[in-house]
Amino acid sequence: MSKPTGDAVLRELQRVLEARKQADADSSYVAKLYANGLDGILKKVGEEATETVMAAKDGDRERIVYETADLWFHTLVMLAAMDLGPDDILAELERRFGLSGLDEKASRPS
Repeated sequence: MSKPTGDAVLRELQRVLEARKQADADSSYVAKLYANGLDGILKKVGEEATETVMAAKDGDRERIVYETADLWFHTLVMLAAMDLGPDDILAELERRFGLSGLDEKASRPS
C-alpha cells in the first residue's frame, strides 16, 4: 500500500483517529490520548502550540515544520474527539475564501 499524499493524508489520518477511539489505551498513543479525555488532549494541543511558537520565534525552519506537524496532528485528535474532522475545517476555510479578514472578523458574534 502506498502512502497517501496531499489532502488524502488528512482523510486517512482521520480514518485512523476514528478507529483508535475504540482501541485499548495500551495499544496506541492516540488511544492513550483518548483515554486521558478531552482535557488531556487539549493540554497536548496547548503544548504543541507553544512549541510551534517557540520554533518560529527561533527561526528554525526545520523545527517549525516538525512542531507544526505535531500541532496539526494533536488538533486532528481534538477534532476527532469532538466528532469533527478536516472536512469541517476545510469547509469553514472555503467559506472564508475571498472574504476580507477584517470583514469576516467583524461579522462574528460578540
